[in-house]
This record gives sequence, C-alpha cells and structure tokens, in this order.
Amino acid sequence: MISLDYPIPYVLFSAASFGAARVVMRTFSPLPGPVQRDEVKSWRWTNLNVSVMHSLITGPWALLCVYLSPELLTEIQTAYNSLSHMLVCTSTGYFVQDVADIILSGQSRASWEFLVHHLVVISTFLYTVLTNRYIAGAVVALFVEINSIFLHTRLLLKLMNAQTSQLYHWNKYINAFTYVVFRLSAQLYLTWYVMRNMSTLPHSGYFSLALNLMNIMISIYFYRLIRTDFFRKPKHHLYNGSNLKFVDE
Repeated sequence: MISLDYPIPYVLFSAASFGAARVVMRTFSPLPGPVQRDEVKSWRWTNLNVSVMHSLITGPWALLCVYLSPELLTEIQTAYNSLSHMLVCTSTGYFVQDVADIILSGQSRASWEFLVHHLVVISTFLYTVLTNRYIAGAVVALFVEINSIFLHTRLLLKLMNAQTSQLYHWNKYINAFTYVVFRLSAQLYLTWYVMRNMSTLPHSGYFSLALNLMNIMISIYFYRLIRTDFFRKPKHHLYNGSNLKFVDE
C-alpha cells in the first residue's frame, strides 16, 4: 500500500487508475446510437461516465468520513484521519486525469469552464494532501459529488437525446435538490467558515479567493440549470451550429 506520508505517488496512482478505467470504457463499453455517429459525443460519453464513477466513489466516501468522524464538520483546518486523507488524494488524482484527458483530446476550448474548475480544485487539494491542513474542508467540499452523480447523469441523458424521458424528468428534480443540499450548502458553509476565521487560518486569503471563484461558477451554472430544466421546453439535440459545447445547458 502506498504510504500517505508521501501522497503524490497515491495521487498519481489514482490518476492512472481513472485513466485506465477511461481506456477500458472507451474500448469495451457499447455506445448508444445517438453517440456512436459523432466523435466528440463519443469522447464526451466516456469522459462523463468516468466522472460518474468518480462521484459514485467519492461522494458516499465523503459522507462516510463525516459519519465516522463528525469533528470533520467543525474542525475544518485541523481535523484529520487517514481515510479522509486517502479520499482527497483519490479525488485529486481523478481531477489530474480529467484535465489531461480534456487537453489531450483537444477539448480545452469547448470545456474551459471545467478546466478552470479543475485547476482550482487541484491546487487547493494538493495543498491539503501535502500539508495535512484543511483535510476536513476538502472532505466537506467533496459532498458536491453526491450532486455530481445526478448532474453528470443529466448530461449523459442529454447526449442520448432523452430529455423527454421519464428518467430525465425525475433526475432533474433530484439534481436540483441535491445541488442545493450538497453543492450550494457545502460551498456556502466553507465560505462562511473561512471568512469568519480569516485572521487565524493559514493562507486564508488564497482559500477565500478560490472559494469565491467557485461560488460564482456554481451560482451561474445553477441559474443555467434551473432555466433550462424548468423554464424551457426540452430540446432534442445538443448541437449549436457545428459546435458541441462541453458545458451544455
């Protein structure tokens, strides 16, 4: 087992594991009809499925960490255990892999919002795993992965042109609910904690900047989400001219 005294090898191992999963999915997983005929959609389908896998692993893992160690919710800077440290290392590796996948596949321009998000997450998570500070904060931040299960499922259904299906209908309500409970609430709680303790927390300025940048991004995306899923008629195709946006409404 890789020692958490040296977290970088574990991060790289995690990145390689998610990368291997992507290759296996790309090679052996059957593609739905609407996806097969488009190279970009095919890449996006695989990328999103890896994202769902990451969310299914890390979201419940984050909740388990807090269940076993409730102090993680209140001692954001100092609370620590090896299970939580391993969780943050695992998630960091995923984000490193996803950045590499987006860049190497030539999707940087179409998915620039994801790249900005990932780079902010990687920089903050690397700080936590290397210093053992704010491990609890990273665990709370990973509550968002519960919502990401449904957020990525939504995009997969849109790739299949299934916006009028019963599954999409129920998923949009679960997605909106978990967005508020696990994404917005966790983000606002961490922002409140850092702002309230700015004078005593190490590197609080950077974390405040990162959190507020994320606040802007998730607020904009929530607005898009609600507008598209609840105030517009469903569209059957994701094309916008000849371009297919990665961050689709």
